[in-house]
Amino acid sequence: MSEAAKAVQSRLIRDLEPVVAVEFDRHLNTTKDWYPHEYVPWSEGRNFPGPLNGDAWEAKDSKLTSIAQDSLILNLLTEDNLPSYHTEIALSMARDGAWNSWINRWTAEEARHSIVLRDYLMATRGVNPNELEDLRMAHMQVGYETPYETDMLHTVSYVTFQELATRISHRNTGKISNDPICEGMLARVALDENLHMLFYRNLLGAALELEPNAAMRAITDVVTNFQMPGAGMPGWGRKSVQIALAGIYDLQLHLEDVVNPVLRAWNIFGLETLSGDGQAARDELALWLEQAAADVSQFTEKRDSHFERLVARGQEPIRLQP
Repeated sequence: MSEAAKAVQSRLIRDLEPVVAVEFDRHLNTTKDWYPHEYVPWSEGRNFPGPLNGDAWEAKDSKLTSIAQDSLILNLLTEDNLPSYHTEIALSMARDGAWNSWINRWTAEEARHSIVLRDYLMATRGVNPNELEDLRMAHMQVGYETPYETDMLHTVSYVTFQELATRISHRNTGKISNDPICEGMLARVALDENLHMLFYRNLLGAALELEPNAAMRAITDVVTNFQMPGAGMPGWGRKSVQIALAGIYDLQLHLEDVVNPVLRAWNIFGLETLSGDGQAARDELALWLEQAAADVSQFTEKRDSHFERLVARGQEPIRLQP
């Protein structure tokens, strides 16, 4: 990062602290504390093999659809990497005052998600517990490092889109899970993700007013290179393809329910304050959106053909119903 860019970041962190404080207060007045243990059907649980000499897990133990199992594993492993996310966010923002208060509150709220997801899966024998733990160990040892510069604007831009994407992934996983308890649990988690998104979206909206060109560059960098934070975990490729085919999270949802609504909230294509690199960044974003829309059409055609072949072979596709 250039010295000029560092100066912009430093100034923004200072000037945005009052916004962070206001948004933090709004968040505290909006959110409601909840208790993960209340969402877990503990009465369904029984001991596993090992010191307690329980019963080995079998595939028939799970009431979840296969695609819901894949999606819950990816969602949980993503939530597990919270220590890495906390580090990345703390490094990119101020570590005192309102910034620090928010980061710590956000981390505490996010930790509930991995707690409730794992407890639910263990109590209901939803997935293979040994496989899940092996994947957790492998994923967390790799950790997470942002693909962008470790600066506040790129970080806030990324988490704005990522929190909304995670909300949709959780919500749709619940819908396809074939278990109303799972659906209710994930709806509660998704509500948290939406409130976190609002915090970050409003914060970056304020940054667009103070430093429109730098903020616009960060937005374009993030949108045109976006990946979910779990993209490097073992099994990501196969599971993410199945999740896209099922309609839990795909490029169309990413564009229509995540990218475009956030860009509209920021009035990106109506901004009259851009110049130089900011204007160039917006032009790059417009071109990317045009290509992404074409990619959606291509993927939809391929998915429809795939489902038609499955039906022809007498197989019923697992997909989220509109």
